[in-house]
Amino acid sequence: MVVNVSDVLSVYKKTGGVIDQADASSTPTAGGGSSFGDMVKSFGGDVVSSLHQGEKAATSAVSGKADLASVVTAIDNAEVMLTEITTIRDKAISAYQTITGSAI
Repeated sequence: MVVNVSDVLSVYKKTGGVIDQADASSTPTAGGGSSFGDMVKSFGGDVVSSLHQGEKAATSAVSGKADLASVVTAIDNAEVMLTEITTIRDKAISAYQTITGSAI
């Protein structure tokens, strides 16, 4: 199932849960820190970076420029991040289905 983010946001707005994006000054923050959106964006960047590092390590190993321990560590880190992002995606889909009252 492909979930369109704009559909999720529009349903969430209809339930009264989202502040209008145009008024960024009133975006709620957690504990005086960055907003939830900033946190998700940062985590997404970390995941992509981890996956790129795993790819670089694998490429280096194939060409004989990296030791096996660093390759395994990089690939394990990428696997953990991929598992985390998949779990977050599944939770987001579940929340969307709960909000809209639909099931697959």
